[in-house]
Amino acid sequence: MKKFLDLSSRSVAVGSMLIVAFAVVGCDDSSSASAGPNDEPGVESSSSSSGKVTEPDEVTSSSSSVDPISSSSLQGDKNFSSSSVASSSNSAGNVITYGTMTDSRDGQIYKTVTIGTQTWMAENLNYAYTDVPCNYIGYTSDSTSWCYDNDPANCTKYGRLYTWAAAMDSVGTWSNNGKGCGYGSTCSPTLPVRGICPEGWHLPTKSEFETLFTAVGGQSRASIMLRSTSSWNGTYDFGFSALPAGYLSNGGYFSSSGYYAYFWSTTEDDDVKAYNVYLYYYNESAFLSSRYKDFALSVRCLRD
Repeated sequence: MKKFLDLSSRSVAVGSMLIVAFAVVGCDDSSSASAGPNDEPGVESSSSSSGKVTEPDEVTSSSSSVDPISSSSLQGDKNFSSSSVASSSNSAGNVITYGTMTDSRDGQIYKTVTIGTQTWMAENLNYAYTDVPCNYIGYTSDSTSWCYDNDPANCTKYGRLYTWAAAMDSVGTWSNNGKGCGYGSTCSPTLPVRGICPEGWHLPTKSEFETLFTAVGGQSRASIMLRSTSSWNGTYDFGFSALPAGYLSNGGYFSSSGYYAYFWSTTEDDDVKAYNVYLYYYNESAFLSSRYKDFALSVRCLRD
């Protein structure tokens, strides 16, 4: 576990960029957001397919500690090629269709996969969102998205981590559907919510994640079905290629890289929490949990 908040250091140089270290995940929307509870890494509440509340042991690790996946592993999986569309059968005999899409905002190219009736990005979003500034007790920054451990190499490896307000595009840069959705307030977004996603894609709802679980054989087995087979410890290859990017807590800690993958949904729980999906290295099930909106998690976009 590595704490990002460092009150004794105002800034550090990373390559040619100046990365401000005095930042807090309590920075949540374009207004002056107050920090949420100083929450240590952990699971607030979660459920498996049985409906039973489950709280797996949290492994607090950073990318500098023991990591079950190779440090050289990048996003993506072995079944993808440079062709725009390709199909193959996975080990369970399911025909999976792969492709690519380009984010016109920054030119980044993402692998995609069609599973059942849904087409997903097969990589975590890596758009450097700067339209939801951090404003915390007089300190301001131009972004509420981070690379794990504040290391740009982890953005290449895992994509970026976003607060729920940034994932929902609370200031309405790309659309008004998620406008005003952030920490400390409730909202009723119009679905689908494009949020931080490229044009033609949207942030999935809790229900859309459940549809994905059904397509890969059920929530009780979804974790091993969705994890990368070549870069993590997935068993069956549906091409979703989830990697354990970890998260940044509102207490300022980067945690769980190498063990957990977390993905925001658009579905709100209450004024301070929203639902996310998480996959755990040592568990076959996928979990739906309610987590503080000012945590920073990964984003997977779903095609409209």
